[in-house]
Formats: sequence, C-alpha cells, structure tokens
Amino acid sequence: MNNQEQSLKLFVVLSKAYKAIMDGAVKNMKQHHFSETEFTVLELLYHKGRCPLQQIGSKILITSGSITYNIDKLEKKGYIKRVQSADDRRITFAEITEQGTALMDHVFPDHAEAIEQLTASLNSEEKEQAITLLKKLGRSSN
Repeated sequence: MNNQEQSLKLFVVLSKAYKAIMDGAVKNMKQHHFSETEFTVLELLYHKGRCPLQQIGSKILITSGSITYNIDKLEKKGYIKRVQSADDRRITFAEITEQGTALMDHVFPDHAEAIEQLTASLNSEEKEQAITLLKKLGRSSN
C-alpha cells in the first residue's frame, strides 16, 4: 500500500472509529435527557468554569447560532446562567449554576463510565499512544 492509499485508509478508519464512539457517547447523553450540544456545554462549564459565550463554540466545535439556542435552553432549565463581565460590557460569560453542578455531579460519573466502556478495547498504554498520535495528527493538519 502506498502512502496516499495509507492516508485514505487512515482517514476512513479514523472516521468510522470516531462515529462509533460518538454514537455511544451521544446515546448516553440522551439517556440523561440532553442533546449532544447541551451536554457538551454543561460538561465544559462543569470542568473548566465560566466561559465567554463567544469562545464556547470554538472549544466544543459548534456554530455560534447553535450555542445561543442551547445556552437559552440550559438557562431556562436552571442549569446555567449568563453573567456580564465586570471589565468589558461586550463580554458575557456562561456559568454553571448550583443546580447544574448538582446534576453533573450525578450524571457525569455514568457518562465517564460509558466512555470507559467505549474505549475498553485499548489498554492504558495503547490509549496513551493513541492520544499522542492523534494530537500529532491534529497539530500537523492546521
């Protein structure tokens, strides 16, 4: 197999692996009554803390229109709130609420276990190798 054929095969295999793992992850998110985007926004705020609305899309790879819609939905449910920047009125942060934190404290361990099961075919060393190789691939593609 020449280099171009290997590259094409890698692309197909990588795409299929991503789809299989994401399908399993999304299934788990839906069991907790969240869309993929809602869960991903909550997870970001749960782990990283408040985040400017303008940066959320780039951090979780979705469009700004989708962010506004999902932020509105999560805010209506009481899981997040908008907070104006004290330093710059043009910046609005999304911040997880106590209710949102309590919810994620409850559902995230199950989600983490689901991800563990989805990647269980690799041992710890293989996971580290995959992380290193995929980071290298991602950085070289920019």
